[in-house]
Amino acid sequence: MRITKVYTKTGDRGETSLVGGARVSKSSPRVEAYGDVDELNSTIGFARARLRDIEIDEVLALIQNDLFTLGSDLASPADVEVPRITAPFIDSLEQITDRFLEQLEPLKEFILPGGSEAGSTLHLARTVARRSERRIVALAEAEEINPETVIYINRLSDLLFILARVVNKRDAAPEKMTDFSKRTRK
Repeated sequence: MRITKVYTKTGDRGETSLVGGARVSKSSPRVEAYGDVDELNSTIGFARARLRDIEIDEVLALIQNDLFTLGSDLASPADVEVPRITAPFIDSLEQITDRFLEQLEPLKEFILPGGSEAGSTLHLARTVARRSERRIVALAEAEEINPETVIYINRLSDLLFILARVVNKRDAAPEKMTDFSKRTRK
């Protein structure tokens, strides 16, 4: 299938089509969930544009492709046959997370999101992943969805946190620890 036209005019009344043809409001929980996954994919692309690290760029490219599967999964009612997120997707994220976590010192306190430009953008991607997770959970409470999608997005947000820390370490951008004493002002 080739996309020959960007606008179709079928959404001009606030509805869109799910995979399989069902029409739903653009504000439906399902559209909100896969819309946030799309935003996450774009945010990861933004981070990749700032990376100088080939190893992490390759991991993020894999994740961006996974996110198309996740979006397709969320955009499809359970009775529609599409590629779905499965346990091997989750296993892969866990293996990658473990590999990169070994490169870091354990945290003793919270860190402030920031660091290098690439690291900061990965922290932003982590927060978008957490919002996506909340949307997917809300969808799961309203409709039947693939339960692996919740697990995948949860693991992904953890991995993005680890990758932000690794990028900052490799970019020699020190992590800033929270200072709770600054929270009490007189």
